[in-house]
Amino acid sequence: MRILAVIQGEYGRRIARNIQQHAPDWTVSLWEAPTISLEEAMEEPERFIPSGLGPADLILSLGESPAVVVLLPELTQATGARAVVAPIDRHEWLPDGLAAQVKQWLAAKGIPAVFPKPFCSLTEQTYNLRSYTQSYQDALITAFAQRFGRPQLEVQVGPDAKTIQAVEVVRDSPCGCARYVAQRLGGVSVEEASMQAGMLHHHFPCLASMCRIDPMFNDTLMHVSGDILREHIREQVKPFCTPPVYLRPAEHVEAPKASDSS
Repeated sequence: MRILAVIQGEYGRRIARNIQQHAPDWTVSLWEAPTISLEEAMEEPERFIPSGLGPADLILSLGESPAVVVLLPELTQATGARAVVAPIDRHEWLPDGLAAQVKQWLAAKGIPAVFPKPFCSLTEQTYNLRSYTQSYQDALITAFAQRFGRPQLEVQVGPDAKTIQAVEVVRDSPCGCARYVAQRLGGVSVEEASMQAGMLHHHFPCLASMCRIDPMFNDTLMHVSGDILREHIREQVKPFCTPPVYLRPAEHVEAPKASDSS
């Protein structure tokens, strides 16, 4: 698969670098998009697409301004790309309304596109979370999501059933955070694994936004991303953890059951 990663700064550069290092036999090329206003991109998008871009199958839109996503229809035409992944990790870079509009533009050209919020919510068939989960069907995006998206780790617990022995990365988060966490969980107590995963997620650090509360999740996107990874680790080690103890208050009296009047 030939991937064109559209970047503007360290956010996109780090994701592209992780994909280049850990992808199978994919070709990952980078194009650094110009810094332009949204108005300029809307009025003459073709003016900002260089003629020397090579062919691509999938475009990763990793820009740091709304103008970049507006260039996507022209980019797919210039490169022959047949699918687009444009994550929403910061609202100021890609507002929800603009994402919906660009998705319609691409659909009119027959180009499937997904806008996972956050990026690490992407799976082989869905993106986003909870009641906002959306499904899609596209072989190129699915192939990408098999390797990068919602973290999928396999935790191996040692013979003592109390300590993590090793962690295998089945699917990394696009930025490499899941791999970073996996490499540092060896030797950690199963009781502390979930909390430690959350701390490591922030230390990486995740580059999803901490600037505002997302109305979809009632939380920041960095916290949502951290919850995804932490909950996954919690489920992996749950069989080895001590069940919680629930205390009954002193002098507690069970309310009598209602009698069957029939």
